[in-house]
Amino acid sequence: MIRFPVLATDYDGTLAREGRVDDVTWAAVERLKASGRKIVLVTGRELDELLGICPRINLFDLVVVENGALLYRPADRTETSLAARPPDHFVESLRRKGVDRISVGRVIVAAWEPHRSTIEATIAELGLDLRIISNKAALMILPTAIDKASGLIAALDELGLTPADTVSVGDAENDLAMLEVCGLGVAVANALPMVKERVPLVTRGERGAGVVELIEILLRNGGVIEAT
Repeated sequence: MIRFPVLATDYDGTLAREGRVDDVTWAAVERLKASGRKIVLVTGRELDELLGICPRINLFDLVVVENGALLYRPADRTETSLAARPPDHFVESLRRKGVDRISVGRVIVAAWEPHRSTIEATIAELGLDLRIISNKAALMILPTAIDKASGLIAALDELGLTPADTVSVGDAENDLAMLEVCGLGVAVANALPMVKERVPLVTRGERGAGVVELIEILLRNGGVIEAT
């Protein structure tokens, strides 16, 4: 039996459906926060985009965006980059080669699955220390040391806590690094099969309903979950 004082949650496909969190889910997050636990949001979204769709971001103690590359503090609206952004000539080269719908954040460069081979070739051609992390059909290009686990660890360090103190929940392949580094990793019922196969606990509910289910377990058991 392990007590978890921290919940780390993914956003899209986990807490949110099509970018929106329903009122029942927000109410559960409020109850968890009122219990004295810390809550960290860990998402692949860019910060400006997230701020536009997540009106209750202040419920989170810390927010990790760009799949681990940027730490945001809702209390004072400050942010810290956790890695250097890929050079401009990398993005310019991708565009010259026909890679479209590129999004560039503080650090992250995002594109889509049909362009994977071109992106891989460009990284090799330019000799860059970058990797591609898949998120269903999306591709996130980041420095090799950056993922949701590294970003969460940076957030937990700031809170004076550790991954062992944390139960995390997600749905997609880019969540696996976070789920596997924590004391307990949980998949919501709608998670990809490969994710559900690699965690010890899968909720009965999908998306926000699954997070509510997990929060109720934490509240009912005083933050203690029997991890297998």
